[in-house]
Amino acid sequence: MSEDYSSKDLLEFFQKMWNPASFPLPGMFAPAMTVAEVDKKLTELKTVESWLKMNLGMLQMTIKTLEMQRAALVTLQETTKPGPG
Repeated sequence: MSEDYSSKDLLEFFQKMWNPASFPLPGMFAPAMTVAEVDKKLTELKTVESWLKMNLGMLQMTIKTLEMQRAALVTLQETTKPGPG
C-alpha cells in the first residue's frame, strides 16, 4: 500500500536527511530571488572554495615537510648511534 506524500512532506524529509539537527540551512531549498543574486552567491562561494583549496594545499605541504624532517631526524639518529662493541 503506497502513501501519498505532499511536496511539503518531501521537503521536510530532505531537510531532516541533510540536516538531522534541524538547524536552519541558509539557501537550502530557498527560491533564488534574481539571476544577479545567484551570480553574486556563486562568485562568493567560488572565492571561498579557492581560499579553502589554497589552505588545504598549504596544510598538505606543511605535513609533507614535517614528514621529511622526521625522516631526516630518524636517519640522523640511527647513523650517530654508537655501534655495538
